[in-house]
Amino acid sequence: MLRVAVVGSGPSGVYAAQTLVEQREVPGVRVDVLDRLPAPYGLVRYGVAPDHEKIKSLTGNLRGVLEDERIRFLGNVEVGGGPLTTARMLELYHAVVYCVGAARDRPLGIPGEELAGVHSATAFVSWYSGHPDAGSFDLGGVRSAVVVGAGNVAVDVTRILARGVPELEPTDMPQPALGALARSGVRRVAMVARRGPSQAKFTTKELRELGTLPGVDVRTDPAELALDPAYTDPAAAQALPAAARRNLEALRGWAGAAGPDGEAGRDIALRFYLRPVEVLGGPDGRVRRMRFERTAPDGRGGVSGTGAFEDVDAELVLRSVGYRGVPLPGLPFDPATGTVPHAAGRVVRAGRAAVGEYVAGWIKRGPTGVIGTNRPCAKETVSSLLQDAGALARRDLPGDPLDALRAAGLRPVEWPGWLSIEAAEAELGRSLGRRSVKIPDWPGLRTAAGLV
Repeated sequence: MLRVAVVGSGPSGVYAAQTLVEQREVPGVRVDVLDRLPAPYGLVRYGVAPDHEKIKSLTGNLRGVLEDERIRFLGNVEVGGGPLTTARMLELYHAVVYCVGAARDRPLGIPGEELAGVHSATAFVSWYSGHPDAGSFDLGGVRSAVVVGAGNVAVDVTRILARGVPELEPTDMPQPALGALARSGVRRVAMVARRGPSQAKFTTKELRELGTLPGVDVRTDPAELALDPAYTDPAAAQALPAAARRNLEALRGWAGAAGPDGEAGRDIALRFYLRPVEVLGGPDGRVRRMRFERTAPDGRGGVSGTGAFEDVDAELVLRSVGYRGVPLPGLPFDPATGTVPHAAGRVVRAGRAAVGEYVAGWIKRGPTGVIGTNRPCAKETVSSLLQDAGALARRDLPGDPLDALRAAGLRPVEWPGWLSIEAAEAELGRSLGRRSVKIPDWPGLRTAAGLV
């Protein structure tokens, strides 16, 4: 029997586990899916916006995989630190597949970024998604916010800032986050990109959602849109991918729209060709404005500065300019790409493939693609692992790894423990007059799982 550990229970890890047990070349494979958190599903639970229920419903598919009798979920287990080193993992399993994602956001690298009120979009998403490591946000004194970026995460946080609480109450958003958003003073949100609309990375579906928010006005600046050659030149537009053309049409529909009438409404301004250069604060050390330099197309697909500057009011700044992988102790790491060096999924150490250690997902390829991209990525890695299976299976293991984890003082949350967390979240929702509501803290999760 081949015993494999998959580290990470997000889509890439679950797809790797599924591919392993459903293949026919090597019979009798058993997989432990380990996660640092006591709850499974990774970014589907802690990264997908709570009002995106269709995408969140993917947990049903992931759940079906983790309930397979050949797969065992072991949450509340951290790999790479403490007693469970990468070397120890190879003593307990024939092979280990690391699917640990890309947990760090990219900084802007500009003066003033350390001011109070400047955060990563990742931190904001973790907060409203109920991640137990998340901090808290007080939005009561915030009137204006700036979101830097033009991808789907930027659109998500913009939408959550502008959305009314009645539309969020039916979701599983944690009660503290829902209460903070109910007290929010945010009335103006500017989502700012340094390049043009045809180069934005958000999807049209996400973009159009902004225009459906009750009581929210969305506007674009016709002069900024006109700087994009594809906006004014039909021939240039036809050369774009279909998604970019659809984005341009959606943005065209908001061109020149007026802002909200009075203080009751909310306003989203989608800005382009503005490069952040400085965060400006007040005497209290909090952000008050952001300074941008106007950019223009350089004719080579990029932009160049024009020397003209504009300040935008901002008592909250959320940067959303990409993610990076972080080193896992015991694994090689390429800081230039934020990934683990690999050959078709095999970890590469000192220029040679390390048979028995593998990677899949963002830590393998970088933060690219959508959830479905993880399927072929995992399949390639599992194919490499199966090619090595003959050599891997010849190595004797000491016994059930779960016994070794417990002997080392770890307290894994198995599948029944996760079901107890689910039941506790459903009960919490009922007590609040809502549907299931996430437990957002470590003590609450561990208590619900029966560890306390």
